[in-house]
Amino acid sequence: MVQVHPFRSIRPAAELADKVAALPYDVVNSQEAKAFAADNPYSYFHIDKAEIDLPAELSPYDERVYQQAADNLAAFLEKGWLFKENKAYFYLYELVMSGRSQTGIVACTSINDYIDGKIKKHEFTRHEKEIDRMNHIRTCDANTSPIFLSYRPQEKIQATIKNWQKVHAPVYDFVSYHDVTHRVWVIDQTETIEQLTDLFTKVEALYIADGHHRTESAVKIGLEKRQTGEQNPETEQFLSIIFPEDELAIWEYNRVLKTTPPADFMDRLAENYQVVKTGVKKPEKAGNCQLYDGSAWYTLSIKTEKVPNDPVERLDVALLQKFVLEDIFGIDDIRTDKRIDFVGGIRGTAELEKLVDSGEWKLAFSMYPTQMTDLLDVADAKKIMPPKSTWFEPKLLSGLFLHDLETK
Repeated sequence: MVQVHPFRSIRPAAELADKVAALPYDVVNSQEAKAFAADNPYSYFHIDKAEIDLPAELSPYDERVYQQAADNLAAFLEKGWLFKENKAYFYLYELVMSGRSQTGIVACTSINDYIDGKIKKHEFTRHEKEIDRMNHIRTCDANTSPIFLSYRPQEKIQATIKNWQKVHAPVYDFVSYHDVTHRVWVIDQTETIEQLTDLFTKVEALYIADGHHRTESAVKIGLEKRQTGEQNPETEQFLSIIFPEDELAIWEYNRVLKTTPPADFMDRLAENYQVVKTGVKKPEKAGNCQLYDGSAWYTLSIKTEKVPNDPVERLDVALLQKFVLEDIFGIDDIRTDKRIDFVGGIRGTAELEKLVDSGEWKLAFSMYPTQMTDLLDVADAKKIMPPKSTWFEPKLLSGLFLHDLETK
């Protein structure tokens, strides 16, 4: 029921893949990207965060930044650091972190499938972030970053993927950020390409795991191309990497608060949670979260009668939002309120302790990770998760695959 298409990828020369590949543009700031790219002319940050090659005072959203990205992409192609395939292929992308493997198929997915609700979302997007990626895609004339999609496992798809990995050598095999191993295979046999294309027509839906802004931006550029008469088969598709949901791991997305708690804070917590000083830093099950106040770690266990049946409202992040952030602190919009910040689980509870112990932040909440089944249930119900509900690791690196829109 969904469409996947092989495509002529723009990708790195094999000997440069580890030097080109970079973290996604939206998990590092400009200063971090510049540091990562220092002394590395091959880094994809020169394309994905091209402001690092321009004066520091220039806004990263200045039109000159997008033009610099396009110029750098052209230069990478001219120098042979990147090249475009002669034929349309599928690819496999495996990531191994701490002994845990996940393998996705790299393909183009359909704009119409997204419009028709066959590619399902679970987050709202912000207009200014969409505009940024639209400018990047439009100026580079390419989907410059992949969308991270998932699907409910299909035995025949998994068997086809594992068999290809078993009998073919990867074209890329390297270790990068956080000691993650990255391997890529090219599926270049017509029979296997056709088989996978057919098998995905039996998949009922795809789910955005990460990349809602990239998806909205890619779709809107495709619709724009229809209106301007630049439509072609490539503009009707966007770059995706699609993983079975049972291979994915969502990490916790923790919270820190800058505001001083009220004098009756513990009593108000106890209205909805069982509060016990335990010293435990990470929750052991859903329904629990851990609180650090600078002196001790507490386990907060939600009272059973407080948990609704709604797939969104029952999430731990939603319960904390309602009963703590809103009811106790009056933090209604966590996207904009400066009293709250978010810490990805890969940084660990030591980072939470460091922030609170510094005195700048007053409280930290260590969350139990949202589960993939929760994400799929929310998307199937056409509902939206609270912001900062999911943190995926390992990160899909950018620069290994680009999709040329072929309008220039």
